[in-house]
Amino acid sequence: MQKIGIGFGLAISLMLHFSCKSDDHKPDPQTEQPHFAHYIAIGNSLTAGYADKGLYRAGQLVAYPNLIAQQLQKVGGGAFQTPLFPEEKANGSGYMVLRGMNDGIPVFEEVTTQLAYRSIDPPLLEKHTDVIHNLGVPGMRMDMAFYPGIGSPEGNMYFERLLPDAQALKTYFDHSTNQNHTFFSFSLGNNDLLGYAANGAVTEGPTTVLTSIADFETGLKNYMQALTAGGQQGVIATLPDVTAAPYFTTVTKELLLTHLNKQAGTTIENLFIQTKSGVRTATADDLFVLEMATNGLLGTDGYGLVPENPIEDQYILDQDEIIEVQERTAAFNTLIRTIAQEKGLALADVHQFLNNVKAGILVDGIPVDATYITGRAFSLDGIHLTPAGNALMANLFILAINSHYQTQVPLLEVKNFLAD
Repeated sequence: MQKIGIGFGLAISLMLHFSCKSDDHKPDPQTEQPHFAHYIAIGNSLTAGYADKGLYRAGQLVAYPNLIAQQLQKVGGGAFQTPLFPEEKANGSGYMVLRGMNDGIPVFEEVTTQLAYRSIDPPLLEKHTDVIHNLGVPGMRMDMAFYPGIGSPEGNMYFERLLPDAQALKTYFDHSTNQNHTFFSFSLGNNDLLGYAANGAVTEGPTTVLTSIADFETGLKNYMQALTAGGQQGVIATLPDVTAAPYFTTVTKELLLTHLNKQAGTTIENLFIQTKSGVRTATADDLFVLEMATNGLLGTDGYGLVPENPIEDQYILDQDEIIEVQERTAAFNTLIRTIAQEKGLALADVHQFLNNVKAGILVDGIPVDATYITGRAFSLDGIHLTPAGNALMANLFILAINSHYQTQVPLLEVKNFLAD
């Protein structure tokens, strides 16, 4: 377990047409310190503060870009606005809370009060079209950032919320690169891997496609060209290994069998899974997604217990699929590192950071790791971060900025975000 002091934080971790506005001063990223007056954050759900399977005000307030912005303001940074849900509708899209454990299986309850929906069918959240700087959109992908219509009622409700009706066909790329920024953080591309992996490497529509290396490279290069067109500086993040998240590592073959046998009074020893190569027995190397523990399917009509009714491929990331996703992650991260160097940008190594968290770290004597629920880093959905996880992530970005640009942005006191 790695020890990390609170005061120090973490020392690790398509038509493509663009336009970009900037201030009159265009700094040389190699010779001048960055201008933090107008910081923007581009990314997906992690950037937005999504947690516990929902976007709600408390999570938005501790989103890591908000925490970064608070520290930047201590060294001349400007105001940083996020599209907060109002207090009377603070629960936003709704989220889940833990009500207990049943033989290691979590029991959840959905929060259904003080929601912020203006329509249920289709699900649409109340608009927030004021100027914002946290541009994180849950579900956003590198490929979809260039698709018109993602901000329409038929698209992504989190992006639709941010656009006036007359701009429903505006792409996320155009929206996020025309913000008159002086500094940026960029963390986009995780869903280009996660959507596929979280669905057991089964493609069922555009959000579950594994983005090609060529498409990712094209999108990334266009983004970096647009964001730095006026000489602006920034920090770009690598993409995590999906197996660092408890969403993929909590539900094991042993856990499922123990729960099933205790509930049914049986002594079943094997589970059968569907893979792209056929049906076989599950092994300890196969990763079950978190929902497999709570969907109530196991054992029903022999589901998962006999070869004729195996656990469906969408609930398992098998050994071959893990390798496929990890290889694609490595390819994307090579592109990210290369363009960071070419553009003179700071690099926040989120990939290494979450691997270190998975192994376990100490924050002023308090253990933090990727253990589901008790590890303090990940929220109840097993993918997104707790307040402490966000504080650690913010420090990772700040350390990258300070190291690369020779700035002295103060770090957060992570202990202030750790629950008892």
